[in-house]
Amino acid sequence: MEKSLYSAEWVESYYDEFAGQEWDRLVRTPAREIQLAVHANALTTFTREGDRVLEVGAGPGRFTQILAQLGATIVVTDISQVQLDLNRENATTYGFAGHVAEWRKLDICDLSFYASESFDSVVAFGGPLSYVFDRRDQAIEECKRVTKPGGFIALGVMSLWGTVHQYLEGVLGYTPEENARIIATGDLTSENAKFASHFCHLFHSGELKQFLENHDLEVTFVSASSGLSAVHASVLDAVRTDELKWKQLVAMEIQACQTTGYLDAGTHLIAVGHKPS
Repeated sequence: MEKSLYSAEWVESYYDEFAGQEWDRLVRTPAREIQLAVHANALTTFTREGDRVLEVGAGPGRFTQILAQLGATIVVTDISQVQLDLNRENATTYGFAGHVAEWRKLDICDLSFYASESFDSVVAFGGPLSYVFDRRDQAIEECKRVTKPGGFIALGVMSLWGTVHQYLEGVLGYTPEENARIIATGDLTSENAKFASHFCHLFHSGELKQFLENHDLEVTFVSASSGLSAVHASVLDAVRTDELKWKQLVAMEIQACQTTGYLDAGTHLIAVGHKPS
C-alpha cells in the first residue's frame, strides 16, 4: 500500500507552534478582516439559532465566536491541544463559552467518538481538508456521517490559483519544474518542491465542487475568501478608517467572491454542501 501524504503529527506540531498567532491572524490587517467577513457571511447562509454544530479544526475560536453569535451550540474540536486550550481561554475571555458544549481533541479523518447523524452541521474552516491530502474522501465521509439528513457541511480549503495570485513573488522562487508539479497535482509537498515548508493540497474551485458532488452533497454555496482586495493591501489601511467606504468594500467583496470569475482569486475557497434528506 502506498504511503499516505497526510501526516497528522506534522499538522498537530505546526498548529501547536503557531499557537496564539491563529487568533490574531484574521484581524491583523484589513485584508484579513475582509477574509473573516467573507467566512462569516458563509456561516449565515445555513446556521440557525439552536443548531448543534461540530466545528473541526476550530483553532483558537474566531469562527466559534461567530457561530455562537448566530445562536448555535458548538462542539469544538481540533487536532492541536494548544489550539483547543486557546479556544477555551478565548471563549471565557470574550463571553461565548456558554455556547460551547465541549472541547475535544480529534482528527477530521476519525470522528468515531460521535454518533451518526448527531449534528445539524459540520464546519471545517481554515483548511483541515487540505491537510489530509489523499485521505480527504475518508474525512468528508466522516463529516457526512455525523451530519443529520438535511444538514450542511461547510469547508474552507487552500486555493491553488488564489495562492499563486496572492504570493506570486514567492511562487516564482520555486523552479518551473516544481511549480509544474504543484499545479498538476495540487499537492504542496517536499517531494514536489524541495524547499517547501508548509504542506497541503491546494484546490481549484471546479475540483472542490466536483469533490462534494462525488460524495452526494449538493453544493449550495461557494466563494473565494477574498478577491477584489486580495493584492491591494497597501491601500486598505486608508479605506479601513472610512466606515462608509469600508462597509461598501466588504459588501462588494462578499458579492464578488461568489462570482465565477473570482472563485479562484482568494487564498482559500469556501464551500457548503447539503446532505440530502
